[in-house]
Amino acid sequence: MSLYSDFAPYYEQVFPVREQVYSFLKQQAGKYGGALLDAGCGPGHYCGMFLADGFSVTGIDLDRIMIDYATASYLKGVFRCMDITDLRFLHSSFQLIYSIGNVMAHLPIEKLEAFVAHVYETLEPGGCWTFQVVNWDYLLTRREYNFSVKTIEDGRLTFHRRYSSISPDVVIFETQLVSETTGEPIFKELTKLYPRTSEDYLRLHHTAGFTLEGVYSNFDKTTFKKGQDSGLVMVYTKR
Repeated sequence: MSLYSDFAPYYEQVFPVREQVYSFLKQQAGKYGGALLDAGCGPGHYCGMFLADGFSVTGIDLDRIMIDYATASYLKGVFRCMDITDLRFLHSSFQLIYSIGNVMAHLPIEKLEAFVAHVYETLEPGGCWTFQVVNWDYLLTRREYNFSVKTIEDGRLTFHRRYSSISPDVVIFETQLVSETTGEPIFKELTKLYPRTSEDYLRLHHTAGFTLEGVYSNFDKTTFKKGQDSGLVMVYTKR
């Protein structure tokens, strides 16, 4: 099983839904009742919020456990266990496509280029494409990076994340959930990530035909600065 399957029971505690994120995405969503796609939806919580607000929502994720959870939790949504690079096989178009939580960093460059092109093809004219990744411009100046430890289950468990062996080609993402009672990991995993700079993303989207609408460090619309420890949020439209 993957990290995300093992992690599913704890997902909400480590990564709770943020109203600021939903508010940002909703600003890009267009008319009520329109079709939206969450690429890398996880347990589907943001899909659920859009469904409650009257949108038609599809969520896709590679992890079966996450999709099963989303399907059981949000009966009005459409959820598919599939690679996000295969979204063209949905045979649908959407007025908003979004991907948050650094999902795109799991794609090597050839898959990323194809994915961006498929997003453009799948988006309705005038539609919006929004994504969030970590700020690789900053992280690529480091040899390793440790995230803040998150404590859950009333202090009984701690969630640890670390980037090691950072290089322009690949980064090793180390994750583990540790029992504070025994000091032993409940699960741990190493995953390859593929870092792309903000200039890489700008070039890929220009090539695909997108129009850039905004570049931010977070969902509060803070101006993006390459040299800061932050995220990267980009908003594009299909004109």
